[in-house]
Amino acid sequence: MPSDITGSLVYDARTAEFSFQSGPVFTNLLLADEINRTPPKTQSSLLEAMEERQVTVDGTPRPLPDPFLVAATQNPVEYEGTYPLPEAQLDRFLLKLTVPLPSREDEISVLTRHADGFNPRDLRAAGIRPVAGPADLEAARTAVAKTSVSPEITGYVVDICRATRESPSLTLGVSPRGATALLSTARAWAWLTGRDYVIPDDVKALALPTLRHRIQLRPEAEMEGVTADSVINAILAQVPVPR
Repeated sequence: MPSDITGSLVYDARTAEFSFQSGPVFTNLLLADEINRTPPKTQSSLLEAMEERQVTVDGTPRPLPDPFLVAATQNPVEYEGTYPLPEAQLDRFLLKLTVPLPSREDEISVLTRHADGFNPRDLRAAGIRPVAGPADLEAARTAVAKTSVSPEITGYVVDICRATRESPSLTLGVSPRGATALLSTARAWAWLTGRDYVIPDDVKALALPTLRHRIQLRPEAEMEGVTADSVINAILAQVPVPR
């Protein structure tokens, strides 16, 4: 139920009052494993949290911790018993990353480590160490916000997103929210690469992960083997790049 995610009011017989019991959404990093196996009502409970960074229970808005991030996984192999995410919720995810099967060499390395006693649940033994805290993330966000964007880059982002709305292979193009997301990720990428300004290559580098889940293919295009990535790559090749 949605209340299992957001929390609910619980009656306390000792005080004859209702108290709020927070759900798992009150955290810094929320992992929704195989999110497409949850019913639509439960999925919708994350909409306000992802957009407003708060949840409303019994008419009272309650802010979430800062920073707050939702990471979700989907298993694309088995669709029985799943509920596809609606466009409004997909649009609230900043990035969609695809995880392909490992190469033969990598798979041999994985099996070798397991044969040697590797325990994937022991994070410390796996070498996982904290490298940043909330203050570091806040400083990074402040620095990214100072990354300059020229009018030409803004126009380039808009032209790419508008081209998806005119593509004959798509029934749904990128929304203005998606255009904002692409600009934000390009600014962050520019900062991560050591620049305080955005160039067209930053936009191209983040176009696929930022846009691939915000478009919908026509059924006939899917039957012909067209993919979301191929449509975006074709648009990137066609839209004039600013100098």
